[in-house]
Amino acid sequence: MKAEFTAIIEPAPEGGYWAMCPEVPGANGQGETVAEAKENLRQAIELIMHDRREDMLRGLPDDAIQETIVLT
Repeated sequence: MKAEFTAIIEPAPEGGYWAMCPEVPGANGQGETVAEAKENLRQAIELIMHDRREDMLRGLPDDAIQETIVLT
């Protein structure tokens, strides 16, 4: 699955960078470099989305239809 999200990256007062994603509440990251902060944020988004999906699928009836929707 391919998705695009916004990364907002700011210098941290103690050094390094903070990153957050406005489309995924709770997704944030940090790192010594911008690249590290972005990678940490990517991992956080991936974990949150995986957890949300697992929560939604838990307990679905056997006859529930699951299909992929593509946004362009």
